[in-house]
Amino acid sequence: MKRDAPLRSFIDHKSDMCESDGKLFLNEAFSVIMEEILHKGTDSKEKVCEWKDPDQLRALLDLDLREHGESHEQLLQRVQDVARYSVKTCHPRFFNQLFAGVDYHALTGRLLTETLNTSQYTYEVAPVFVLMEEEVLRKLRSLVGWSEGDGIFCPGGSMSNMYAMNIARYWAFPQVKTQGLWATPRMAIFTSQQSHYSMKKAAAFLGIGTDNIFIVQADESGSMIPEDLEAKIMQDAVPFFVNATAGTTVQGAFDPLNHIADISERNGMWMHIDAAWGGSVLFSKKHKHLVSGIERANSVTWNPHKMLLTGLQCSVILFRDTTNLLMHCHSANATYLFQQDKFYDTSLDTGDKSIQCGRKVDCLKLWLMWKAIGTHGLSERVDKAFALARYLVEEMEKRENFKLVCKGHFVNVCFWFIPPSLRGKENSPDYQERLSKVAPVIKERMMKRGTMMVGYQPMDGHVNFFRMVVVSPQLTTKDMDFFLDEIEKLGKDL
Repeated sequence: MKRDAPLRSFIDHKSDMCESDGKLFLNEAFSVIMEEILHKGTDSKEKVCEWKDPDQLRALLDLDLREHGESHEQLLQRVQDVARYSVKTCHPRFFNQLFAGVDYHALTGRLLTETLNTSQYTYEVAPVFVLMEEEVLRKLRSLVGWSEGDGIFCPGGSMSNMYAMNIARYWAFPQVKTQGLWATPRMAIFTSQQSHYSMKKAAAFLGIGTDNIFIVQADESGSMIPEDLEAKIMQDAVPFFVNATAGTTVQGAFDPLNHIADISERNGMWMHIDAAWGGSVLFSKKHKHLVSGIERANSVTWNPHKMLLTGLQCSVILFRDTTNLLMHCHSANATYLFQQDKFYDTSLDTGDKSIQCGRKVDCLKLWLMWKAIGTHGLSERVDKAFALARYLVEEMEKRENFKLVCKGHFVNVCFWFIPPSLRGKENSPDYQERLSKVAPVIKERMMKRGTMMVGYQPMDGHVNFFRMVVVSPQLTTKDMDFFLDEIEKLGKDL
């Protein structure tokens, strides 16, 4: 025993040193995060990004992993470099994705989640979060219009959509869980040409096959045409799943949910609504008419990390079902986790509803933010985004260099910038080809200057156009004016 004393002393001393050094590093690193990301990163006078080409960035970051560790000072420099060369999605001029800005209460929830480092599968290891998830899901379902139902937080909208398709298939053909695809007929999925590409990924992943997705035409605004859905159903396959979209990725279009629900009910199909982007209009009395009929769906995907600013990732799949389909479809009854003779109510062990084992806690950030500003505050956030998008469109229409792709109903503003050299030349044979090159050049220039970020894309015969997304509550009309001025400045010589 005496011979063990020096070893024990050595181990305990090293452990104390590691903990002390780690806490000091965390404190100092957090100061860097506060200064570089949450102070400078939200200042419109600072750059959205410090652009470097890949080879430059690799050299600056020194990404090699070596045999021995680095000093405290070197590690702090690593934190500094990561912060400096990363895109500041919290910056008021970041318009590139369907998420932007920062909510400090939600961020606190994210930090608390990471620090507690638990997995949301059983009440014994995540008691607070099991009860919290249950309440948040109940509240979200009530906004959809369901007094009962089920749901779960998923790692993103694509996974939420896949859950919906998998549950729908189990609902239609429960034997698929045990017998596989051999026990099912050919199945047909119906979705709009403007729907998210996760529908294709889900069909491929689940073995249904992308050839069994029937694409329904959309009108000029991007909304599904119900008459074409009806016509497409006459196929040599069992129609089991229709996906409607509430807020398409590019144009922000809303499909006519009541019409689609009528068709789904007549044909015995599961109706899913991908409201990952547009679901948050349910908070707004002024704009929730856009999702009229949402309560008729069987399932709804909703991403609060988009319009509500909870931060990545925060996505839910909600079900109207009250027969425990989610558990029946996904459960594997692992006895080392889900023992049925526990000393508490085992229905609180919700982990078997998930296709994952370990599952990150995603409810805390939404819950804490909701607690902080209330339903009223979230409603104001949604209404402000609509008002700013409307202001941007009105100002854009006053300038001859801008042309809307179409007038939308949401906070997506799609447009072309027409440089002076192309004005009045719409009938020229090379007009479309030349116009298609405008957006990529302007995007490159804004990235290298670091002034702002906005996305562009071609779509359905339209050459490259910009998609401006108005989300962050930090934004003002001055930011909208800056955006238009900067596009003109960057493209005036094209």
